[in-house]
Amino acid sequence: MSEFTQLLYSQFLWYALIAGLLVALVSGPLGCFAVWRRMAYFGDTLAHSALLGVTLGFVLHVQPTLAVGASSCLLALLLVYFQRRQDLSVDTLLGILSHSMLALGIITISLLDINVDLLSLLLGDLLAVSPQDLTLMAAASAVIAVLLLVLWPKLLAFTLHEELAAVEGVRVERIRLALMLMLALLIAIAMKVVGVLLITALLIIPAAAARRISTTPEQMAGFASLIGCISVLIGLAASVLWDTPAGPSIVLAAGALFMLGQLRRADS
Repeated sequence: MSEFTQLLYSQFLWYALIAGLLVALVSGPLGCFAVWRRMAYFGDTLAHSALLGVTLGFVLHVQPTLAVGASSCLLALLLVYFQRRQDLSVDTLLGILSHSMLALGIITISLLDINVDLLSLLLGDLLAVSPQDLTLMAAASAVIAVLLLVLWPKLLAFTLHEELAAVEGVRVERIRLALMLMLALLIAIAMKVVGVLLITALLIIPAAAARRISTTPEQMAGFASLIGCISVLIGLAASVLWDTPAGPSIVLAAGALFMLGQLRRADS
């Protein structure tokens, strides 16, 4: 039996594949809202706070995914609070919090002398997904999927025109908070797949690629999930065949699919 065939039968590879597909399925629709509302920088801010969450998880002896989810949700609440004050522009606020959280996480790891693999946190460690990680990812993905299904009409109305949505009875602040909390949950489970530095890429690139081939919001969400899943398959295959990092390979695959879409559109 060849080495590649042995890998196909290995349990860790199937855990990695399922984890990657779970994240891709829910990141597609959420990525669409991030593209529509121009929230890429917001995703970066939440992702950078994940490093601090991991640190707190080690200190408090809490499962890292749970710690990252909690810290990301707390930061989302903090952002909602600061946005209401409107003392600073949103991009300035996000820039301050993003880099402050990343610096605080790195300094905390250094001061507490925590034995953690920074490279795997920054770039992901998909092939090291455990059954416990997979259970948490499945639970978080299910919560995000249910919320998206239930809130989809209100999320669309909120995205198209906030003031008009408020007039029609949509509780805009609650919908904004729900969207931010869903993104925070996604960050928590995606960190294992592509790492802190590449989470926003996995969120944005499939949605941007899907935008070119879609005519309705629902189509765009579906195509974004599909492109994300294909990127996971290609990236994971490349990682196994050529021993490349899984997270960057997935993001590169998504980028290649985006470029192919752009070239096809230019030819037509």
